[in-house]
Amino acid sequence: QVQLIESGGGLVQAGDSLRLTCVRSPPSFERRSMGWFRQAPGKEREFIASISGRSGATKYGDSMKNRFTISADFDKNTIYLDITNLEPEDTAVYYCAGTIFEMGVFISTHNYDYWGQGTQVTVSS
Repeated sequence: QVQLIESGGGLVQAGDSLRLTCVRSPPSFERRSMGWFRQAPGKEREFIASISGRSGATKYGDSMKNRFTISADFDKNTIYLDITNLEPEDTAVYYCAGTIFEMGVFISTHNYDYWGQGTQVTVSS
């Protein structure tokens, strides 16, 4: 069974940068499209970014393009989310998600079959 394990969250100050990491287990030669989402208390899960397994093409949520960067090292079964200039509004649980598709980028939670347990990011002002 595929597991996704996130790390890198924590308590940071506004203006800081952060790198979140998601590792797929068990390791696989498959390159499947992956994504990052976040969910703040009382809000719906929000799409941040997706990366294609085959091409490495990326897609971002409309409000995520400037400060969020998704990247992948599929040889290490790992994807990353870099966040710069963190704001208190970024406080949320951040989730890594995986699809069964090699191609394409996906913005809907319905396209994802695997989810990590989430990592909490808290931004203090």
